[in-house]
Amino acid sequence: MKKLASIIALVSLAVASCTPQYGPGGYGSNDGYNGVGGTGINKQQIGTVLGGVGGGILGNQVGKGQGKTVATIGGAILGGLLGNSVGQSLDRADMQYIQSNSQAALERNASGVTTKWVNPDSGNSGTITPTRTYQTQGGSYCREYSQTVMVGGQSQKAFGNACRQPDGSWKITS
Repeated sequence: MKKLASIIALVSLAVASCTPQYGPGGYGSNDGYNGVGGTGINKQQIGTVLGGVGGGILGNQVGKGQGKTVATIGGAILGGLLGNSVGQSLDRADMQYIQSNSQAALERNASGVTTKWVNPDSGNSGTITPTRTYQTQGGSYCREYSQTVMVGGQSQKAFGNACRQPDGSWKITS
């Protein structure tokens, strides 16, 4: 269940918080009325829906037999809750800090070496620590990592795997 929660947290971080935060009211308009892209839907609502869908899909893949339904429902609920929290709190600048620091840490850090980031505007922060490097049967280089995101004084921890893509970037695989 911890792995599922970790995956959901990362999916929620990656998807829910990358949406534009401005609508017809102008760049930076986040008055709650225009919503994301002028839709009337805010980041928190988007995070809840996307986290729930992602969590349900992942839960369905994790569960077996009769437990598959329970895993799907549990994943959807957990994903929705995490997506809601993340969508409410992180902004595009935070996601840029996470993305650039994650790419750098996965590419350059030795296993066990932590990279920290802080967004001075929002006060949100986090860390990423590659924990193991391995090569797949197909020849791809991959890394396990742990990641912590601190939002509003509350910390969320996630674990996952990322593999180097042909263009040199790192893509989260689980």
